[in-house]
Amino acid sequence: MKRTTWRKEILLKGIAVLLIVILATAACWHEIGTLLASGKVDNESVMVQSIMDKTATPGIAILSASHGKTEFKTYGNADKEQRRPVTAESLFELGSTTKAFTALAVSMLQNQGDLAYTDDVSQYLPEFAPAYKGEKVEITINQLLAHTSGIPSWSIRLIPEGSGKEQLAATIHTMSSLALDTQPGSAYQYATVNYDILAAIIEQVTGMSYQDYVTEHILKPLGMNDSYFSTGQERKPEQLAQGYRVFFGKSMAYDAPRYYGNIAAGYLVTSLNDLQHWVNAQMGSSAIPDDLQKAIQQSHEPDLRTAGHESEDLLYAFGWSQDPETRVIRHSGSNPNYSSQAIIDPARKEGVFVLANLNSTAPALIAQNIYNQMQGKPMKAFKYDDTYILMDGIASLLVVFTVIGIVFKLIRLAGGRSTYTMEEKVIRHQKIKARITLLIRALLLIFMLGWPFLVNYNYTMISVWMSYSVLLWMGLASLSCVLSMILAGRHWR
Repeated sequence: MKRTTWRKEILLKGIAVLLIVILATAACWHEIGTLLASGKVDNESVMVQSIMDKTATPGIAILSASHGKTEFKTYGNADKEQRRPVTAESLFELGSTTKAFTALAVSMLQNQGDLAYTDDVSQYLPEFAPAYKGEKVEITINQLLAHTSGIPSWSIRLIPEGSGKEQLAATIHTMSSLALDTQPGSAYQYATVNYDILAAIIEQVTGMSYQDYVTEHILKPLGMNDSYFSTGQERKPEQLAQGYRVFFGKSMAYDAPRYYGNIAAGYLVTSLNDLQHWVNAQMGSSAIPDDLQKAIQQSHEPDLRTAGHESEDLLYAFGWSQDPETRVIRHSGSNPNYSSQAIIDPARKEGVFVLANLNSTAPALIAQNIYNQMQGKPMKAFKYDDTYILMDGIASLLVVFTVIGIVFKLIRLAGGRSTYTMEEKVIRHQKIKARITLLIRALLLIFMLGWPFLVNYNYTMISVWMSYSVLLWMGLASLSCVLSMILAGRHWR
């Protein structure tokens, strides 16, 4: 009788697992097929569509420029639900490719004598007083521009949410007593906050808001008339591409929180029509004011003594990653629901700028392939090195297995305690096993709830930047741990 019941329980569990796997596979059949299929690079159009499919990116806008001639190509939707296609007028948030605009504003002020690269930040922001190893240190404008200030990368999570103008001052206040990771000027560490501090300096020097100064002295002179800085009040909502985030291999509409305190580092909104003026200006292929052209030229000439050393053959200066040998400048951009990539060769007068309405590596992969084509090099197939896509895939898989585990535990709980008579030795063994299980599950629960803080994240960062599947898995895994602890508690006494 006992063996028959045991066999029935195993059979029921097997059927439950099979049903869950079948349902999950059916729901994600297209995504699984896309994931397993090899990337295609037959031609540019096929390459772009292949990368979009594999990253679940809804829309892509591409600008290619060569010797003053500009070409636009658009793919997919600016809004999937409304079936609104991407066009050259579609507006996207740039993310960190905004930094080059901020650096250019600083360069123009330096050329006018309003500030110097070697000035200490405290000259303009007296309340800004970070410390290294417990001692107050000075950070220069040069070090902010090159990401050698010592401010840690994880400081992005300290930027307060909000769209009010006071958020920039609040961000600076939050960072003012920050403990630095390294002595200023000694090492490169990319920290988006560096450029927010530069925005506060621009405001202090000019008496204007950061966005007003950049609009009047950079955007308008370049002819970027549709571009603006996102503060929660969209100027042309009908042109703005809807942002998305990935969930179970699919893109879902996502209106991310706004961070006005991070405006100078990631919140310029623009289109292909406007970006053509920016790209051509970088290559000296357009007629613009002399002061602006001079500052652009200077931004392509990093000082080896002060530039950040990203790697052995790559420098960071003036909002660009720069190759000192080829003189190619590039930068990627990521916001919670948008991404971008710029690659410009001023000497050869060639450039690519790619925009997407999902945070993924799609713009970087597409831009590099198009640039390779310009250089007569072959395109490369998609590689699964996209952190957010990988995390979504892994978390989605874990969600399925965790749901299976929870179903079994609920079945066991609903079945009540076993009525079988067991020997004393078996009972002692069950109690020891229950205590070990209880301890392990308690430790797993603590880890599950605390791992974000071990990597200098927090729940807000996860909820804003990562796939919903990560949060779903964390919640389900925590529930699974609690159920296991309840089941183990039955055998405690």
